[in-house]
Formats: sequence, C-alpha cells, structure tokens
Amino acid sequence: MSMVILKRPEEIETLRECNQVVAEILKELRKAVRPGITTKDLDKQAVDLSRRRNVKPAFKGYMGYPFSLCTSVNEEVVHGLPSDRVLREGDIISLDFGIFQNGFYGDAAITVPVGKVTAKAARLLQITEQGLSEAIGAAQAGNRLGDISFAVQSVVEAAGFSVVRDFVGHGIGRRLHEDPQIPNYGVPGRGIELKVGMVLAIEPMVNEGTYKVKVLPDEWTVVTEDGGCSAHFEHSVAITGKGPVILSKLE
Repeated sequence: MSMVILKRPEEIETLRECNQVVAEILKELRKAVRPGITTKDLDKQAVDLSRRRNVKPAFKGYMGYPFSLCTSVNEEVVHGLPSDRVLREGDIISLDFGIFQNGFYGDAAITVPVGKVTAKAARLLQITEQGLSEAIGAAQAGNRLGDISFAVQSVVEAAGFSVVRDFVGHGIGRRLHEDPQIPNYGVPGRGIELKVGMVLAIEPMVNEGTYKVKVLPDEWTVVTEDGGCSAHFEHSVAITGKGPVILSKLE
C-alpha cells in the first residue's frame, strides 16, 4: 500500500528552492558537455557547483552510490558511474543530479548531445522530452497516476521508440524516493488519484530499440539489452489547485 505524503504550500516552496538549485547546476553542466571532457570531470564540476551554493549533493552515499552525479552515455540508461571515459562527438549523455537543502530533496535530469549527433539520436532526445512534457500536463488533481504513465508511453511508442519498464519515477520530499512509484507505461484512469500537494519526480527513460535493460557488473550502470541508445529527462513537479508546477524548471 503506497503511503503518499502531501506537501503544504510552504513545503512546496522549499522544494521549489531546492529544485531551482538543481536546475542551475544542470544548466552549468550542460554548457560543460563537449567532446574531450571526461564524465569524471563533469562529476567534479557538480561537486564544485554544489559547494559554491552550500548544498549537499543528494546521490553521493545514497544506497552506497559513490558519486554526486549520474552520467549515462549512449546505451547507458541510468545510474552511469563517472569515470575516465572521454566524451566523443556524436555521443549523448544523460546527467541526473539531485541536492539536499533545508530538509528537502531536489532531483532532475537532462540528456545532452555531445557536439553534432545523428538525426535519430536528436529525435530520441526530442521525443523523450516531449513524453515528459505530456506527462506533466496529465499531472492534474483528480486525474489518476495511470494518466501520467500513459501520456509518456503513447508519445514514445507512436514515435517508434520504447519505454523502459524496470525503472520508474517517484514521489519526492523529505526523502529522495517517496511513494508513489511512477511507471512510464500504463493504463489511463487507473492507479491512485492525484491530489493537490503531491510532488512527483517524473522521469521517462526511452530506448531506441528494445525496452529491455540489464545492470552491468559494477552493480549500478543500467544499459539497453540491444546496445541501442537511451535518453532520460526528469522534472520534479508539484500538483497544485492551479495545475502542475514544474519546480525544477529554471525561472
């Protein structure tokens, strides 16, 4: 039975402040992505940017995760470990980042092209972001959780891509992962009712080919089973009486 914690308006404001910092840091990291940089360089930048803002990176040490940033390149879906891997022209890289500040968590992700990418890779990014946008549009009080899931799935599958099924979005607040879990596929009108005060980290993970994934021996990095590319976008979103508010969108 999921135990969803509704947030008061002042708590949503604190969550917004957290997520604005995440958005600022991701904006800086996006600018740093270029051929020749290593994923470890990007992690180091994330740490430096957090330190400058006096916030704590959320992922480091979370369930034993050894870094502050998740860097997932090409066929890596999520939880890619920063390393000495050098980014090359034509790669795509997902940057997933979170912070802890004033008792609350912020969490967001973007996928960034490295230099010039193929038309298919560019379309994968565009469709994944569009799926997220449609899902946010469905995050209305009175709707059901399945409406969010179905919004992602319908956009993605209509474009000929597939939705990862083994990993999901989540509630967020005083804990990084709260109820409810938010699959990126589902049936509209099903699932729990969405209520004012819910804060959801909605995060489509979309593959070029099969939806099937596997975890590498490092026990963190998730890759596509067929080696095709994968994209990942995430926003933290509050459900309010005036509709969904994207907390992690730079104001």
